[in-house]
Amino acid sequence: MIDLTSVTKKIQARVFPTFIALTALAVSASAAFYSVSGLSKLFAGAAFAVILMASSLEVAKLVIASLLYQYWNKVNKVLRTYLSIALIVLVIITSMGIYGFLSAAYQETAALAGNIDAQIALVETKRDNVRDQLTVYNTEKITVNGAVSNLRAGLANNVIQYKDPETGEIITTTSSSTRKALEKQLDQAIERQTEINTRIDNLNQQLFDYETEIVEISSNSEIAGELGPLKYLSGLTGLPMDKIINYLLLVIIFVFDPLAISLVIAANFAFAQLKNEHTDIKPTNEYIPPTEKNIPEMLVTPKTKKEYVKLPSSLMGPIKEALKHARRRGEDVPNDDELNKFFK
Repeated sequence: MIDLTSVTKKIQARVFPTFIALTALAVSASAAFYSVSGLSKLFAGAAFAVILMASSLEVAKLVIASLLYQYWNKVNKVLRTYLSIALIVLVIITSMGIYGFLSAAYQETAALAGNIDAQIALVETKRDNVRDQLTVYNTEKITVNGAVSNLRAGLANNVIQYKDPETGEIITTTSSSTRKALEKQLDQAIERQTEINTRIDNLNQQLFDYETEIVEISSNSEIAGELGPLKYLSGLTGLPMDKIINYLLLVIIFVFDPLAISLVIAANFAFAQLKNEHTDIKPTNEYIPPTEKNIPEMLVTPKTKKEYVKLPSSLMGPIKEALKHARRRGEDVPNDDELNKFFK
């Protein structure tokens, strides 16, 4: 009958080491991919050759880590020192490749962001010019409105008084020449007022269009969403985005490949522990008396055999007792003198 509990425990004992190994493989593979990609971009003139070289080095790095862990005490000191230095150098090379890959990706995004900033700056320049023109026309509008009001008031107050020489009465009338002059000036002022109002309306519309264009460029771009957190951190810390991204990349490369190596070593350790659990012999305190059936095979080997395994002297008494009973039954067993050479 199958012991389900024992089988379950064996499966559980293998699951975690396997999970560690899969995690180590995933982290190592991703680190290798980023490193190989980054190195191929650094040496774009021989990209294919660099990919082959970097891939072989990535595999060698994992093999070296496993070899050093499993055979640290067995490997020659000189070779062990060289492999340790090589492993450290390979980790540095991998980290450089990862840094190159991620920094190149950021530079592409930053270049697109720079184009967007340039577009926004151009639109803002046009907007500022419109604002300046709008300020001039608004100032002139105030002046023209004041002139129109004064001319209208002048027309309303265009009164001339004189004394009639015949009757001696005071006659009140208007000056036709003054009225014509005021009306002409008023017409010109009203025409200018209308022109200014039209220009102001057009400028306000242009200003609104430029503001809308700026908002659309800023909000409808995927780059704005990608760089939004960096811009927020830049504003929060007062550091430029280039420095922030550099610090972030350094943190990533200091964790990425060393973590992959550590997980490879952890996987070796976990499988070694699992192997030891299956090979360990559990001691028992139960005493089994020796009989002719469990006497070691070397006691009844042909006399021509010259090499023997020495047994502890504490077993001599029980074995001699078992051989004595075997002789009584007529079996061919060693005598006491022959038996002595089997013991320490």
